[in-house]
Amino acid sequence: MSFLIKILYFISKLPLRVLYIFSDVIFFLNYYLVGYRKKVITQNLRNSFPEKSEEEIRMIRKKFYLNFSDYLVETIKSFSISETESRVRMQHINQELFHEAKAEGKNIILLAGHVFNWEWINALARIIPQKHCHPVYRKVNSDFWENQMKNVRNKFGNEALEANEVIMNIFRSKNDGESAYMFVADQTPHVAHVNYGLEFLNQRTPAFIGYDKLATRMDLVFIYCEMKKVKRGYYQVNYHRIYPDGEKFVEHEVVNKFHKLLENTLHKSPDNYLWSHRKWKYQSSIKTFDGDKK
Repeated sequence: MSFLIKILYFISKLPLRVLYIFSDVIFFLNYYLVGYRKKVITQNLRNSFPEKSEEEIRMIRKKFYLNFSDYLVETIKSFSISETESRVRMQHINQELFHEAKAEGKNIILLAGHVFNWEWINALARIIPQKHCHPVYRKVNSDFWENQMKNVRNKFGNEALEANEVIMNIFRSKNDGESAYMFVADQTPHVAHVNYGLEFLNQRTPAFIGYDKLATRMDLVFIYCEMKKVKRGYYQVNYHRIYPDGEKFVEHEVVNKFHKLLENTLHKSPDNYLWSHRKWKYQSSIKTFDGDKK
């Protein structure tokens, strides 16, 4: 494995303009020859955008394969990317929200979707006034990739936390405005934990609600990360604070508002989302569906 690490690190040191040549090759193989998860991607797009024609779906799918290929090489680049280059390639907008949260003495929960390229938010730790920045990750089956991705998330002063331990960590930590926790919040819960679902992109969607439980029990600041691909190799993330309708959040309010914001983002740039995931495979396991309350 050490040899593979050296190879990956060597590749990551190549300039992005060179890595994008690899991306073009990956796109050609994936789109024209292999058809990686083509049926899943196509069905997800059709279900999510029933108003679009087959030609529009085909064009979104093709652009998705291009963005996905870029995402793969950009993730490899993350192994060695410098803080300077990372901050040039990812522009952070509305940073004042982090200063406001610190002034209020409230820790932050950042909610992002699988919008490219969420992996490059990591340099935020060097920008915000909070002392602790915790990217939240899920364990993977491969110990090798587990270690590599954890190392990537721990760059730039981050302190990565595994998903199963983060909620307890937040409850035990002082709520003093010095910590930020970064969730990729549109994760699909394991079938055994599909307790709540909502309507998202015209479909019954199982939703991870761990962060929603925090909203009703602690006075935290919730911020939505709106990702935008400006051009190849350059992104923006625009931060939006999520406020409760009343004095404080009620059950499932944050998870619903997050999905609405994410849905708006995807309608603007439908090709920039991770459509290859089987996000809707546990629809039939939803125990409580938000739509039934209306």
